[in-house]
Amino acid sequence: MSKVIAKVRQWHDQSFGLVSYLQSPFLFLVRLYFGWQLAQSGWGKLHHLSGVAEYFGTLGLPMPAQMAVFIACVEFFGGIFLALGLLSRITGLVLTVNMIMAYVFGDHDALFSFISDPDKFVAAAPFAFLVVSLIVLIFGAGKISVDVAITLFFGSARVKQANSVPA
Repeated sequence: MSKVIAKVRQWHDQSFGLVSYLQSPFLFLVRLYFGWQLAQSGWGKLHHLSGVAEYFGTLGLPMPAQMAVFIACVEFFGGIFLALGLLSRITGLVLTVNMIMAYVFGDHDALFSFISDPDKFVAAAPFAFLVVSLIVLIFGAGKISVDVAITLFFGSARVKQANSVPA
């Protein structure tokens, strides 16, 4: 019996070892697609600020004009940062809060139907962006990102500097 268990464990380790190579490309594609979508949404809001401000006013948000500019910038620049994998976890946190607030203020019926009618919750506009933001917040951007490139660049610079300093 132990040979069977050992064989299954070996198969499991090999299979999931191969699947783990897909993590960074998957994160890259998810970030790229949804980052682009979010940047487009923010760009659209930036070009229709009066309509966005009017909508925010109907929701009872304070300073709707300023809030429209802020949210449009968060979505536009957050989408770009998300797509690039730049400041990923901070971007993920900011976008997560933004999407939760979109549920709270813009679609609270869907938010409160989380248990009673999950289809309504999942069909709401902020859902996909919330999930992607949480994925990036929790798992990071993956190896295909500007964050990793910056770490490699500055990491190797630190190593060179540490090696060149006489002790």
